[in-house]
Amino acid sequence: MATDRNQQEREKYVRAFNDTMIKIWREQIALLGVVDTGALYRSTVAVSMNADGKFTSVTLAQSFNIYGLYADYGVGSNTPRGNPGDLGRDNKRKRRRWFSRKYFASVMNIREFFADNLGKQLADTVSNALTRDISRRFVNP
Repeated sequence: MATDRNQQEREKYVRAFNDTMIKIWREQIALLGVVDTGALYRSTVAVSMNADGKFTSVTLAQSFNIYGLYADYGVGSNTPRGNPGDLGRDNKRKRRRWFSRKYFASVMNIREFFADNLGKQLADTVSNALTRDISRRFVNP
């Protein structure tokens, strides 16, 4: 049945999403050299996934050490809070976008997949309902 197939596709996609995000992040950390002790690399994990029975509502959670965001934005202990942009000296930190660029693109991909998959399921459901209704009308005048 098409509905079961759509649900299985969503479940497979969601389960693969968490694993793929961790692989992408670790690849970017290594590629961009965001490695000092390796703690950030090891800290990237898929924390949880909660879904309703039909995988129409899904909550995903991933985790990594917070200083990974500082590396992504190129800021750190040499950048005071509320800084208007002029440190009075050159910022030696370079932005290494291991997280934000790939994450946003991946979230947009999962959003597009769900829209397409659920749209097909809805179209199938409406088509089946109309077909049965039309068949009933012609069989039982």
